[in-house]
Amino acid sequence: MIVETEETHKIIFLVEDNKADIRLIQEALKTSSLPHQVVTVRDGIDAMAYLRQEGEYIDAPRPDLILLDLNLPRKDGREVLAEIKSDPKLKRIPVVVLTTSKNEDDIYHSYDLHVNCYITKSRNLPQLFQIIKGIEEFWFSTATLPTE
Repeated sequence: MIVETEETHKIIFLVEDNKADIRLIQEALKTSSLPHQVVTVRDGIDAMAYLRQEGEYIDAPRPDLILLDLNLPRKDGREVLAEIKSDPKLKRIPVVVLTTSKNEDDIYHSYDLHVNCYITKSRNLPQLFQIIKGIEEFWFSTATLPTE
């Protein structure tokens, strides 16, 4: 688990296995003027343990937003999404699928599982930064989020 510690108000839970993507997303979020903390895990098993506050994650704070990759080791992001959205304690946490997949089946299946938003990652660095900034601005400045 990677935790950026700063004075924090919002918890962004990044579930991503690609180290380069983790670094780029964290860099994009560093330009934010909104106080936040980024918590990162690299597979679906750890994602669910964190969200359910199990094992080493017993004191984990509840995230305000989940950024979820679909192609994860140990437990696929699709399975993670299904578990989140079927759990009464977790289903209200907004989940943004942030993945390289443009597969229509992945898109439809994610929305069938009640994902809040499906975004395809850009390999263009300025465009990726713009996408992350847009996610942050929408979910933390425009949208009203549930408190629990």
